Amino acid sequence: MSAANEKSRQWFENLVNSGQMALATDKLKWLDDARQQARQAINTLPVPYRKQEEWRYTSIDGLLRQEFQPVNEQFTALQAVDLEDWLLPDMDSYRLVFANGRCVPHLSNTEELPDGVRIGSLRAALTTDPELLATWFGQTANHQQHMFTALNTALINDGVFVHVEPGVKVDKPIEVLYLSLALEDAVIAHPRNLVVMEAGSQATLVERFVSTGDSVYFNNVLNEIILNESASLTHHRVQDESPRGYHLSSLFLSQQKKSKYRGTAMALGGAWARTDYRVRFQDEEAVCILNGLYLAGEKQLTDFHLDIDHAKPHCASEENFRGILYGKGRAVFDGKIVVAKDAQKSDAHLHNSNLMLTRSAEVDTKPQLEIYADDVKCSHGTTVGQLDAEQVYYLRSRGIETATAKKMLCLGFADEIINTIEIEPLRQHVHERLHITLDQVVTEQLQTEEVAP
Repeated sequence: MSAANEKSRQWFENLVNSGQMALATDKLKWLDDARQQARQAINTLPVPYRKQEEWRYTSIDGLLRQEFQPVNEQFTALQAVDLEDWLLPDMDSYRLVFANGRCVPHLSNTEELPDGVRIGSLRAALTTDPELLATWFGQTANHQQHMFTALNTALINDGVFVHVEPGVKVDKPIEVLYLSLALEDAVIAHPRNLVVMEAGSQATLVERFVSTGDSVYFNNVLNEIILNESASLTHHRVQDESPRGYHLSSLFLSQQKKSKYRGTAMALGGAWARTDYRVRFQDEEAVCILNGLYLAGEKQLTDFHLDIDHAKPHCASEENFRGILYGKGRAVFDGKIVVAKDAQKSDAHLHNSNLMLTRSAEVDTKPQLEIYADDVKCSHGTTVGQLDAEQVYYLRSRGIETATAKKMLCLGFADEIINTIEIEPLRQHVHERLHITLDQVVTEQLQTEEVAP
């Protein structure tokens, strides 16, 4: 092993050693065994580096230079934070609030849940219903295959537990707000979320990641989502982290027969942000629809990886991701669909579009499609382009100022993704966030010599 790799591995090992007391699991043999296996995996798994295909365009060097401290105790210093500043107006939801990775019950709102619906802290559920969690924990996320998954498992502390019983329809969205509060030390959190939708159940889940300041921190988030037969989950995620924050989300999705997952991911902030989707069709006639929008500006890296496994016949997947890049921002899109030999009648489509607002921005896009069946409908493609000069000219000829015209075209480009959010307050929030960014970009960058076109 090279000296550089050894140093990188030591970074992971130091994190594990510093956070071993995050959650006492000695009374839960199944969980203690999982944590022990994860710690052992960290000693043997390859450390992510640029020569690995999955990390070819995404360096973790900046992450490894940080000395993160775990937040083992519940963070209670929230008196100076007005939660109303971070809630969406008119958003009627069942709500869980996390501060630096730990659930804050008195800020949450999970009262009057419908019969058959459980929403709460994973840490609390490990105390009250450990046998229930043992049924699903680690079923979709293999901590012996992925380094950051192993890190999350080894340092599990808290997270979200959602369980919807058969045939139950949750009457309003489940909202999870992750607050990263500014501290003197650079902190690390490992939210571990488990969502189980029983046969025929329906729900909408909204996850929002925000920061109260511009401090350095790292959120290493892991979601295990299990959709049983004919279950349906709509899942919206908005990552709007600190401009100095690090964010890694790993989503492991298992779908049974006739289940449907519809996800929308918004990556708007963070200095270094990566989202991995790993989707497995376990039975026929399952559907997965993923939409995504990402912004990458000065000193930002935004990365999306998709791994869609069509292992069963008669399943459908559709992925549509769009990026807006400006300044010296960088983005990575690596999407892969594999259609197995016996997965006949698969319907799979993958597309990525990128709008480059400045010549110094950069995107690495790699849509992939591997087909081993002979009776399928599949497509994949990517585009990278600038604002259309003729469209800008057309709008200017109608009396619209240049800056406004460019902003309108950017908004039109993004709207195809934003409009897939059916929750009005959330959709409006993302629109407003994009307006603010584009106003800044237009005034500060789009009128300089670096503008493209």
